[in-house]
Amino acid sequence: MSGLCVIGLQWGDEAKGKLVDLLTAEQEVVVRYQGGANAGHTVVVGDKTYKLHHVPSGILNPNVMNVITGGVVLNPPTLLDEIASLTARDIRVADNLKISDRAHLVMPWHLAEDRALDRATPGDDNIGTTLRGIGPCYRDKVGRAHAIRMGDMFRGDFADRVRSICAVKRTLITGMGGADLAETLDAERIIEQYRAFAEQLRPLVDDTTHYLLDAVEQGRKVLFEGAQGALLDIDHGTFPFVTSSNSSGLGVCAGSGVPPRWIDKVIGVAKCYSTRVGGGPFPTELHDEIGQRIRDVGREYGTTTGRPRRCGWFDAVAVRYTARLSGVDTLAMMMLDVLSCVDEIKVCVAYDIDGQPVTRFPSHVDSLRRAKPIFETLPGWNVDVTGIRNYDDLPSNARSYLDRISELVGRPVEIVSVGPDRVQTMFRRLA
Repeated sequence: MSGLCVIGLQWGDEAKGKLVDLLTAEQEVVVRYQGGANAGHTVVVGDKTYKLHHVPSGILNPNVMNVITGGVVLNPPTLLDEIASLTARDIRVADNLKISDRAHLVMPWHLAEDRALDRATPGDDNIGTTLRGIGPCYRDKVGRAHAIRMGDMFRGDFADRVRSICAVKRTLITGMGGADLAETLDAERIIEQYRAFAEQLRPLVDDTTHYLLDAVEQGRKVLFEGAQGALLDIDHGTFPFVTSSNSSGLGVCAGSGVPPRWIDKVIGVAKCYSTRVGGGPFPTELHDEIGQRIRDVGREYGTTTGRPRRCGWFDAVAVRYTARLSGVDTLAMMMLDVLSCVDEIKVCVAYDIDGQPVTRFPSHVDSLRRAKPIFETLPGWNVDVTGIRNYDDLPSNARSYLDRISELVGRPVEIVSVGPDRVQTMFRRLA
């Protein structure tokens, strides 16, 4: 057994990238298996900060092969910019990155379609898309007829497919009220651009499904890096305010092509508080000075969009649900240091929905909208913990807080982060 998974248990932004970067020292392959450029992972190494969108966080380790699988949707210019940025900072990419020929491509019409739909959707019903064409690309993947995969760029019929699809999309987007956006879709220019992208990416393109099956059968150590968070899962998240892929642990196998028998440990990552970007219900959200203080201390602004994140108390009802859903073995609790700025800390232990106490996460968004958090209050610690390197040296109130989270979620806390740098991470030896 050689598979290790890192899964976000909230609405994304749980600092998964930092954890993956740390864990790659003991891995041989790191895999990104779902999502697109709407996901952003930040890794801090000393005084250097790396912001990754497509490329797996293992790219900072020169001894690790990084794989982008067919479950990911790729925007070629974004990917190439990211590769160029890493290369300029002396990060080896050419020899350490493989891209699936099955990965679907975000095309210019997907960006136009995303913007047209966003314009046409009133505020309360807007799902908060990042406008990067991810949803329309996944929609075409499922619809099949208008989808283009990475490998299609190297086929002789590529130009004809672009012309045909572009004509359909111009009509569709015009009908959505986006005539100005449809006018920007010039098939011949798109063909020329994507042929150039294809030549730049050609050395990196491979059949990653066979590569990964060979890797696990050979006993190589493989780490699967989840993007976004389990509460954004298309099937099991807070639908419709979700992403377009299976972002819980359930998406690992389908996205990578690796069967579950090869996965032997799942680490669930959560912040010590909660955040969310975009629309959708958020029961523990703070609309007060404490929420703003957490946002400022935690630098809670999106890696991809720069949007301020909504902040709130830790929701144990939601995280227990996603830990079970994702088959989590242990927890990694991130950004404990941020809570040093508050005197008292609240944890949501149940919801009040229509006067009834509920400990199960609701399946319908309307029920979650009506949910009022039932809080338990714990004492804060008011101590700067960013310099602590041993779990037992944490303030007793901080350890009590983590113990309570472990009890409520039903999983042991194995990893604790007290800052953005690699060294600000503690690994507990569990019995």
